[in-house]
Amino acid sequence: MGLNHILTCCQNSSKDVKQESHSGSGDENKERGNWSKKSDYLLSMIGYAVGLGNVWRFPYLAYKNGGGAFLIPYTIMLALAGLPLFFLECSMGQFSSSGPVLVWRAVPILQGVGITMVLVTTFVSIYYNIIIAYSLYYMFASFQTILPWSDCFAWADEKCSKVTRGFCNVSLSNNTVAYNLTWVKERNLTCIENSIVMEDVDLPSKQYWEKVTLRLSGGLDETGEIVWYLALCLLLAWIIVGAALFKGIKSSGKVVYFTAIFPYIVLIILLVRGATLEGAFNGIDYYIGTKSNITKLMEAEVWKDAATQIFFSLSTAWGGLIALSSYNKFHNNCYSDAIVVCVTNCLTSVFAGFAIFSILGHMAFVTDKPVPEVVDSGFGLAFIAYPEALAKLPISPLWSFLFFFMLLTLGLDSQFAMIETIITSIQDAFPQMMKRMRIPVTIGCCVILFLLGLLCVTQSGIYWVNLIDYFCGGWAILFSAVLELVGINWIYGGNRFIKDIEMMIGEKHWTFWIWWRACWFVVSPLLLTAILLWSLITFHSPTYGSVVYPTWGTAIGWCMICFCLIWIPIVAVLKIIRAKGNVLQTCKAAQNWGPALSQHRGERYKHMLDSKQAHAEELPTVSKLTGYDNYTYF
Repeated sequence: MGLNHILTCCQNSSKDVKQESHSGSGDENKERGNWSKKSDYLLSMIGYAVGLGNVWRFPYLAYKNGGGAFLIPYTIMLALAGLPLFFLECSMGQFSSSGPVLVWRAVPILQGVGITMVLVTTFVSIYYNIIIAYSLYYMFASFQTILPWSDCFAWADEKCSKVTRGFCNVSLSNNTVAYNLTWVKERNLTCIENSIVMEDVDLPSKQYWEKVTLRLSGGLDETGEIVWYLALCLLLAWIIVGAALFKGIKSSGKVVYFTAIFPYIVLIILLVRGATLEGAFNGIDYYIGTKSNITKLMEAEVWKDAATQIFFSLSTAWGGLIALSSYNKFHNNCYSDAIVVCVTNCLTSVFAGFAIFSILGHMAFVTDKPVPEVVDSGFGLAFIAYPEALAKLPISPLWSFLFFFMLLTLGLDSQFAMIETIITSIQDAFPQMMKRMRIPVTIGCCVILFLLGLLCVTQSGIYWVNLIDYFCGGWAILFSAVLELVGINWIYGGNRFIKDIEMMIGEKHWTFWIWWRACWFVVSPLLLTAILLWSLITFHSPTYGSVVYPTWGTAIGWCMICFCLIWIPIVAVLKIIRAKGNVLQTCKAAQNWGPALSQHRGERYKHMLDSKQAHAEELPTVSKLTGYDNYTYF
């Protein structure tokens, strides 16, 4: 009886481990698991690539940089920088079935690049969920008959005004008299040229954002207290993320059917509604119509903006593309996937601009302002300009709810992928442990990141959000991307990597690879290096509105970048020491680099060691010390 009981317990334990491994009966990789369907992967990739920047940054950049003319450099930069790097990363993850750290078995000396990617993603995921919390707060605030930012209510000060205020000189009965602009407009009078003096006023939506939502302090050094309702919204955001990821890609792959598709439904609704409003065409005309300025293409800044936008919009060099692609089946056509996702992402950006500018055009018409005066980007567009415009529409709570629910779903898709990138890296490091403890580890990551994010929901929180975005979302990613291109194409070998890809998608004619070789070997690395140098040369201290950051705040920003990048030289030195000073040895692919499953290795990788064998030879004491037979980063 005792023996039967023991055997039963062992069988149940084995079932539990299998259940916790999150692999299904149809999975090719039983240890790691695969996407249940191709559509799960594609929607997850689209959701990751299509984020808040498509809605609140691209339309503004297009308007600022020549309107429709901006699509020319934007498309060229997609071909030269965005798509080549996207295809490269998808291929790396799928070929090796590894996350952003372990994939650097291909070039061990650069394994620190993978750690940098994961650390940057961690920093960004902290503040990204703060933006999701803002969206949740505004979404809940929309459940009111009258939107709370539609007028200057009790929380407003004397500067709050729904209309512009000022004075001008008017000629009446051969006398010149100063009157306020409202009085002049009501009587259809004309101001004397160059006599208008405008008052400094704030829109109700601006004061609501600063005084009510953020309870904004005077600067980074005035932390204040935690804004409790934002903290609750942040907690809810992390609960949603944790619930979607508790079974890894098996659960998140189902959630994205809603979160990836719903934003398109809302954009279509907003566009149809916006197109029927007075002044809508004028807004679209400024965005991408007759006011397009082809001469803008002569300015280097326009090309730099196009390259930067396409690079960051596609989420390349963050590690997420590698992580998500690592769960593909080996013979999945990652080439066609890259084309589909990149084109979808770019078309979404253009389409979103029509929905945004049609309603901003109506706002300009209602307030009797030129369109450029109501256009904004980033937080200003999402939480000031657009809410102000929505408040002027009939049934405004409905449109407001739809808009912020759209922002919520756009943000959640990207957040799912970022947290999955972190979890995948942990899984690669401790595969046996993660079979038993994936859910606790996922919950633990969400809890830790929530606690770290509490600083960002204090009264100085927006300054910290802006600081992390300014530093962590820029130079470190560009630096990682350049090293990634150099490492794979110049150290591992671009031609060798092309053969790896052909093992997955089939052999291609040599002419097929001409463009990719040109971009991977030369064009993309030079282009991204130029952007990196430009960004460093033109660096200026971060600001939020009119608030200039203190020196120590800027220093913290540089420290965050250094903390992410320092692992590149540290890991390189450790690799060289372990190789007894033989640098060339650390540039060769590890013995366990290649397809994860033996049936896919063919002749080229038939001598490849299994992960457990290679790990046992490299670091035999780890399993004895930890109790787990793990992969290793170092």
